[in-house]
Amino acid sequence: MDPRGAPARLRGTPSWLLNQTAAVAQRLVADGFAAHGARRYHYSLLAALEESGPASQADLGRRGGVDRSDVVATVNELSERGFVQRSPDPHDRRRNVVTLTEAGAAHLRHLTGVLADAQEALLAPLGDEEREELARLLTAVLDHHS
Repeated sequence: MDPRGAPARLRGTPSWLLNQTAAVAQRLVADGFAAHGARRYHYSLLAALEESGPASQADLGRRGGVDRSDVVATVNELSERGFVQRSPDPHDRRRNVVTLTEAGAAHLRHLTGVLADAQEALLAPLGDEEREELARLLTAVLDHHS
């Protein structure tokens, strides 16, 4: 038995290797963001606003891949820090429209650097060509199952 708790027969399988690597990647990203008072949901929503512009909270959650039960709390956190502005939708007063602020765009740029650092740490043992090949192979597998 491996110290990581898996029999040798399992350790060599792509699914096990992907799961173990994903856990390392998630930890690196979460730790990097946490050091700057952020979480993945913060990054996801800020990036969705930058890419597609203002949105209702429901649309923002869909675009950012954030569960709707977490969107309101995340938008509240971002709003309290001045990274987004929430205002009533002029066409439907029951909805809020969330907009990225200049401070939010600056924070997103900073977090993008933090994310790049996490990617660098994750892929440190690989050269540039190997990194490109890994991304290509993972994309092919993911595309096949999407």
